[in-house]
Amino acid sequence: MPLHPEAQRIIDRAGVEDQGEAPQLDAAAMREGFRQSWTMPDDLQPVGGVVDTVFPGPAGDVPVRVYTPEGEGPFPAFVWFHGGGWTIGSLDENEVACRAVCAGAGVVVVSVDYRLAPENPYPAAADDCYAAVRWVHDSGVRLSVDPARIAVGGESAGGNLAAVVALKARDLGGPAIALQVLVSPVLGHPDDGRASYRDFADGFFLSKASMDWFFTQYPRDAGDMDDPYLLPLRASDLSGLPRALILGAEYDVLRDEGEDYARELRRAGVEVELVRFDGLIHGFFGLLAIELSAARDAHERVIAALRSARAEGPR
Repeated sequence: MPLHPEAQRIIDRAGVEDQGEAPQLDAAAMREGFRQSWTMPDDLQPVGGVVDTVFPGPAGDVPVRVYTPEGEGPFPAFVWFHGGGWTIGSLDENEVACRAVCAGAGVVVVSVDYRLAPENPYPAAADDCYAAVRWVHDSGVRLSVDPARIAVGGESAGGNLAAVVALKARDLGGPAIALQVLVSPVLGHPDDGRASYRDFADGFFLSKASMDWFFTQYPRDAGDMDDPYLLPLRASDLSGLPRALILGAEYDVLRDEGEDYARELRRAGVEVELVRFDGLIHGFFGLLAIELSAARDAHERVIAALRSARAEGPR
């Protein structure tokens, strides 16, 4: 279908004539520009409580923001990883989505501020995110979390990290993951030849050139590209993974790899719900949630999946 008018307004404002060029700033300058371009809304959805804290990660303290719902725990946990090409992004631009999911699903949302590249290349982000899930599992009383009810999720590079954490938890002895929520996830490489990278390379908010640049920042070398803990579509075995909810946007370079991963998971016997949001662009779930009305539908789908996982637990 045609671009949604709300998505078209975002693209028009961004200035599509510049989207085909590779970023010219260094990572620190990009982070600052990104921070200044995003404004926290005034009317945030109330939840039971929000606390910023840290946990001891593989290379020092890792900041997290913990959203707790109203009511008496212990609650299921949803560990969330922000996007930004492993290079930019923070906890703040996911505030709306994290609050919506916390309140709607009745789960403790733990949003993780993992280490960023290029200062901290692969596998720093993946290691921090897996450590975060282990910490949530081991901190049940402190966080009012039921350690038997843990889900993971993320958008874009965060979706990549959620898929990686699910693989690591399977391979490294847990914790058990009840659900993986992958929103516009990075699962393959820009040069893998998928049609969405060709059809939406320029002018649709996230460009191929930007993704190419992110892949110069996070991996240490070409050898990392074969590692499924960096690119899950490189995995030779996807069996035994938790059920998945995969959400994607029609006009997104990352669309096809999410749909390919869904097919590969199903082929391996994993239960998958795949949803394509027609007319939408990258960032519809978290980053652009206050500008795209369809974000509410995306949030409700995640809430419903988390409620189902809450009732059934890990499989």
